[in-house]
Amino acid sequence: MNKAILNTDVQSFINKNLNEEPTRLILKGSPFPQVNIQEIVEQIISKKKCEKKLSVWFHTKSIYYPNKLNIEQTSSEITAKYKAELVSGNSLIDITGGFGVDCFYFSKKIKNVTHCEIESNLSQIVQYNYKILQIDNIRTIPQNGLDYLDKIHQKYDWIYVDPSRRSDVKGKVFLLEDCLPNIPNNLDHLFQFTDNALLKTSPLLDISASIKALIHTKEIHVVAINNEVKELLFLLQKNYIEEINIRTVNLKKETSELFESSLNQDSKASYALPSNYLYEPNAAILKAGLFREISSQLNIDKLHVNSHLYTSIDLIEFPGRRFRIVQSTFFDKKKLLKIVPSRKANITTRNFPQTVVQIRKKTGLKDGGNVYLFFTTNIHDKNIVLVCEKV
Repeated sequence: MNKAILNTDVQSFINKNLNEEPTRLILKGSPFPQVNIQEIVEQIISKKKCEKKLSVWFHTKSIYYPNKLNIEQTSSEITAKYKAELVSGNSLIDITGGFGVDCFYFSKKIKNVTHCEIESNLSQIVQYNYKILQIDNIRTIPQNGLDYLDKIHQKYDWIYVDPSRRSDVKGKVFLLEDCLPNIPNNLDHLFQFTDNALLKTSPLLDISASIKALIHTKEIHVVAINNEVKELLFLLQKNYIEEINIRTVNLKKETSELFESSLNQDSKASYALPSNYLYEPNAAILKAGLFREISSQLNIDKLHVNSHLYTSIDLIEFPGRRFRIVQSTFFDKKKLLKIVPSRKANITTRNFPQTVVQIRKKTGLKDGGNVYLFFTTNIHDKNIVLVCEKV
């Protein structure tokens, strides 16, 4: 941590050049003898990444930023606030602290918070920023969190873990065993120091495999922002062996879409041909796989066992997009172009043999407009096109 970066002139230079091309700045070199241009550019890039993701940090003067990877890996403010609502009590320890955004919001709900970060420079940055942010109930420890637990041997109300994916793991779908620290292998050890643990993971994680690996799972939270899944949260309780509750939330600017169910609940979906309205579940529900539960709880019909689209006679509130069905037809290019004379439509495929790209190439339809076309399969295994308008 180069404290010369915090000099008034350097900070002013950083703020004035937030929108400048990093390459151009590097070619010009640093105007400050105590700070090289690479350090300045790193501050600019990282601060710029915080503008929407971490507005409190971005709008606070004299914040010191780590490298952009630390910013990319940290929780956003909106998801950190959500997690803070899941915990309570007097003490919490984050054994994989990172940039400290989660701890910042935990500190507003928990009396004493401990932030462990194995990278000493990052720990120093976090400690400094907490002072600037006027947070005085977080203790920063530059040490491996698991080692610190063994050393201090203290009981906490909560342990929070955000394991990182091992760099040698290939592919998109991965397991908890592919992360550091390996939580399944250390879970019994963690429960020596707490009765409650909150685990944050990537949305790419396989939920079913994680449930098998994590004994004593009490709740699973699938968290999306504006229909993009950002985090999977596993709330673990010592010796818990009852039903697992799964909750999906799609956090939006003005409202949030919530849906929850018991994971072991034997829900049964009903099926029907397209009626007056069409419903497309949000990304959090799709990730959670609550396809039968949506039909059962909301009393709406599924179009096909594999289509994950729903229909009803009357319009209902729904955690996702809602449409009025104007027409249901089979896929015929000439007929479709008559239905969409503007040659512009929003296309979605669900359980359909052709991709959106293939459909656009075949029909010549451009993206946009007020017409929504859903290419899917009905209960009779027939490929259909639903011509819709958004509600």
